[in-house]
Amino acid sequence: MNKSKPLFTKSKRSFRRRLPPIQSGDRIDYRNMSLISRFISEQGKILSRRVNRVTLKQQRLITIAIKQARILSLLPFLNNQKQFERSESTPRTISLRTRKK
Repeated sequence: MNKSKPLFTKSKRSFRRRLPPIQSGDRIDYRNMSLISRFISEQGKILSRRVNRVTLKQQRLITIAIKQARILSLLPFLNNQKQFERSESTPRTISLRTRKK
């Protein structure tokens, strides 16, 4: 056996760094709706710092801006549009109880 060759070779992958979601010129403010809406899920929840890939200071500012926008009714507290959309009306059956005398 030739022991000079390693059995397992590490693959050299090039990792592409993602661009930060908040650029240096962006201002985190409750009025900047295009920026704030990127950090809210479809259900209306604030996304975590890991998902957003922002710093702790930026996450705090984003959270405060989202809460201010919700209080001023620029953003909804809940985004439950799917709850009210029904494709067909479902008939409801009413079960009647009979009393024994």
